[in-house]
Amino acid sequence: MATSSAGRSNSLGESENQIGESELVEGEHGSDSLDWTKIDEPVSQGLSGILFEAESGYGVLVNTDEAGTVFVTNFRLLFLSEGSRDVIALGTIPLATIEKFNKIEIKQPSGIRQSGKTPTRRLLQVVGKDMRIIMFAFRPGTKQRSVVFDALLRGIRPARLWDLYAFTSGPSNNTNSNPKVRLVNEYYRLLGMGSLQSSIGTIEDGLFKLSNDWWRISDVNASYNMCTSYPFALLVPKAIRDTDLLKACTFRARCRLPVISWCDIRTGAVLARSSQPLVGLMMNMRSNADENLVGALCTRLSKNIEGRRKLYIADARPRKNALANGAMGGGSESSSNYFQCEIVFFGIDNIHAMRESLVRLRDYLDTHGTKSSDGISSFLRNGGSTWGRGNLSSMSASVSTLGDSGWLIHVQNVLAGSAWIAARVALESASMLVHCSDGWDRTTQLVSLASLLLDPYYRTINGFQALVEKDWLAFGHPFSDRAGMPSFSGSGSMPLELSRHSSSPNITSPSSTSPSSPSSIRHVQAFLVDFLDCVLSCRFGNFLCNSESERVKAGVFEASACLWMHLADMRGSEGNSHVHYNMFYNPSKHDGPLLPPAAALAPTLWPQFHLRWSCPSEAQSSQVEAQCRNMMGKYSELQKGKDLAESNAKEITKTVESLTADLLNESQVSYSAIALARKANIENASIKRAIESLGYKVRVSDIPDIENHPAKKTDMPSPTRKTIGSGETYDKNTDLCVSITVTNDNIDNVSGNLTNWFCESLCPLRAEDGGCRWPNAGCARLRSQFIGLKANYDAFDKLSIYDRYFHPE
Repeated sequence: MATSSAGRSNSLGESENQIGESELVEGEHGSDSLDWTKIDEPVSQGLSGILFEAESGYGVLVNTDEAGTVFVTNFRLLFLSEGSRDVIALGTIPLATIEKFNKIEIKQPSGIRQSGKTPTRRLLQVVGKDMRIIMFAFRPGTKQRSVVFDALLRGIRPARLWDLYAFTSGPSNNTNSNPKVRLVNEYYRLLGMGSLQSSIGTIEDGLFKLSNDWWRISDVNASYNMCTSYPFALLVPKAIRDTDLLKACTFRARCRLPVISWCDIRTGAVLARSSQPLVGLMMNMRSNADENLVGALCTRLSKNIEGRRKLYIADARPRKNALANGAMGGGSESSSNYFQCEIVFFGIDNIHAMRESLVRLRDYLDTHGTKSSDGISSFLRNGGSTWGRGNLSSMSASVSTLGDSGWLIHVQNVLAGSAWIAARVALESASMLVHCSDGWDRTTQLVSLASLLLDPYYRTINGFQALVEKDWLAFGHPFSDRAGMPSFSGSGSMPLELSRHSSSPNITSPSSTSPSSPSSIRHVQAFLVDFLDCVLSCRFGNFLCNSESERVKAGVFEASACLWMHLADMRGSEGNSHVHYNMFYNPSKHDGPLLPPAAALAPTLWPQFHLRWSCPSEAQSSQVEAQCRNMMGKYSELQKGKDLAESNAKEITKTVESLTADLLNESQVSYSAIALARKANIENASIKRAIESLGYKVRVSDIPDIENHPAKKTDMPSPTRKTIGSGETYDKNTDLCVSITVTNDNIDNVSGNLTNWFCESLCPLRAEDGGCRWPNAGCARLRSQFIGLKANYDAFDKLSIYDRYFHPE
């Protein structure tokens, strides 16, 4: 069955075949097969527990002629297919993403009526802020559509901020870290102090107010008393005191005074933002504090150039609109009142014109797309033709007005203005002050896109997060008002009072006006689609309320999950093969400002967002990119296998080396033992010959018999460590014991004193005159000296051996 899914995972990171238990609060399902006959097949066992008794039957998703079951949970409108119970992406939408819904009844043409069938189709139209229009059909004569309608009415129109799903689901594992810390860290980076890191402790103690030669961080708005829609910390010229800031804020609409959004630490140029000045109908109101503050944005040029840099004041509005605002006290600056400045009007329409243009674009795409919500063939589908024949540029040229929506004209104006700002700052080292009326819609779009072109850091995922948190969240883009969600309006210890905003929702995210030219942010299209879906779903707390002060007072960061951590977890699950990563990204090629030519500023539709529901085939990634990503996935798997094999090989090598070392050590020990045994044998033979030369018989026992030998044994110390002939060494710490039994064949025939006989007949040290050359030796006088002798090899080495010792004179 055909669906309008873009062929990738759910942008909210949930499985398409799973339903979270926390969102199964209330439900409704209706039934209608293609021929409007009732299907009695019971619902699956896993879902039967969440249905009410009165809920029975099936519905039909008209866009795809898909029969299934409709549920309304506390998070989304859910549509499950009839047979497989799979989640159908087109028919499943978060409640916060629904802009409006209507009951519609269409009479069927008389030609297709069947007997006994009611000719009226009972439809429920659901219009989303994400460019889709969903149409459900229900069986006539039942209350199924009414029950679903009432459930949607309660779900998408919460009266209190705390009724949003972001607070119901809780922080879970993606707890929001404090964005104040990240804002101060970004200020440190801009000041050239990127090695420093702030903490919530340094912020609470007021220790974050650092400065360089030109600019400083001020806490004048720490309690949000000066400007409720500005952040707690502001980057301002170093020469301007906080008292001057308090005076200057009264001259700007909603006290949104000029402050620095981005600065170039190399040249001293700044990109500042504010709201319109309150010059009045006659354009004659002035403020010295405001003029001094704006003049301080123009720091001096480099040491080799005299004078101060030029200042451009970029007014995003058409000139006539700026003049018309003077009737309400607003207006625009006069170049004569501000030092060395030039005022430029960009002619970008206000938020109301953009909202109407987007609505017309959505209706046009739904009418002429391949998945029209009414189920009726259009001229593009009738002939089997694809949208623009797969060429978005030719499509934009052939239907340049897109049904007179004017959407691409608005986008082009924003792109051209941003590129002009970036060029003046990069090429002229000029400073820039940007504002519109209130300074939170067109101003935010221009400043953030110009920063993206100027600073390569903002083209990375972490840098993009820093850019959005600074220019969109911290500087008070009214997300709740633009999305039609409740906002915080309480103060102090009073109960929360939440106001509903009657204005229709509008998509004014930073991604709505992204350049169509290649960007170095890692896979900008898929990342921004997932990012925008998360913003519109209100599943996370980051983009709730209208300002930083409201989010702080409501405790959003502690009570809800973090969008940034959720997106990081999505990327972490697949590593570099994730769709958010751009395999063609090369930081070295984009290490500086991007100044696109005029031809690159001709925008086309964003297919991954604008066409994913009406023309899903056009929203798919290019075939080459898909093949490259598939190859990258396979390469990643092969790389993992290679790394594992190399790791195993290293372990085996270490084991072999260890065994080899042990074997070598054992060989050395064995060789040393053999060398010792050989040396002992040689020495034993020498001793034996020496003693036998005296005329006695000598028996030297083998080493295994030494301990049990009956002869008396005497231990003598062994020689020290020596080197043998081959260079090997052996250690003689253990005594070599040799049991020697000395006997004389004629000893029994000797008569008289045996000791004297030994001394007179055998002792080689007896002198010729009968004296002894070994005084007090006692060796010949003690029989035990020759019986049970243990050889002392050191002593033998020291003896002087003469031939007469072995030959009688």
